[in-house]
Amino acid sequence: MRVVGKIESLWRYPVKSMRGEELREAFVGFPGVYGDRLHAFRSSAAPKGFPWLTGREQETMLLYRPRYRHPDRMTKPGNLEEAEAIAPGLTPVYADLSDLMVDVETPAGERLAIDDPRLMSMLREGIGDRHELTLLRSDRSMTDCSPVSIFSIQTARQLSKEFAIDLDKRRFRANLYVELESGNGFGEDQFVGRTLRIGAKTAIAVVKRDSRCKMITLDPDTAQPNPEVMRRLARDHDGKAGIYGAVVVEGTIRPGDEIALMD
Repeated sequence: MRVVGKIESLWRYPVKSMRGEELREAFVGFPGVYGDRLHAFRSSAAPKGFPWLTGREQETMLLYRPRYRHPDRMTKPGNLEEAEAIAPGLTPVYADLSDLMVDVETPAGERLAIDDPRLMSMLREGIGDRHELTLLRSDRSMTDCSPVSIFSIQTARQLSKEFAIDLDKRRFRANLYVELESGNGFGEDQFVGRTLRIGAKTAIAVVKRDSRCKMITLDPDTAQPNPEVMRRLARDHDGKAGIYGAVVVEGTIRPGDEIALMD
């Protein structure tokens, strides 16, 4: 195996399209990062193939800050150690529904339960009555494509230089931000079709590059859009930045863990 980088930081997004949270460690299972995007709001105005309300329609969603009510129960499966100790290493049991409860801090600083009708009313403000919202909860990540998204710090730096804009890495809403040994922007593209080992045992098969959308145009602190970001990425990089992966070996990872090519 050849070391190709290390984990710079780990992130999850308890509610789809709302603000993310940085983690000190993350259990990465077959469905993705533990606790990632387990809640989402379905909109009656969205297409059937992508039924969610997101920052594409309601930009201020990025300013809502979700937190699990019982964070100690949402770091990893409760029986992880016991399951791993049974040869050949068994799949652990995921969280109970009661553990998944989320509270959301609004942009005004009010704290509401994820299922509070007032929260849905706030999310509909300014986008019309056609968006009837339904809260969905899942025991697996409701990601757009594959379970884990990976983005290199070098790619963020290159795009900042190319666009002459200071692009906060958080615009790209990755689960794993990585530092590449090569130091090359878009160096993660070379991992497509290959498998990465991260830390002691976690393995992720990289399946494709990440096709981007309006979300990267939104400032993560203000939700103000800059359409030029997407226009330039489409023109100069085929509209893609970062990579998607599927988990083939579950495990716990931390910032600083080495990333190595397994094949």
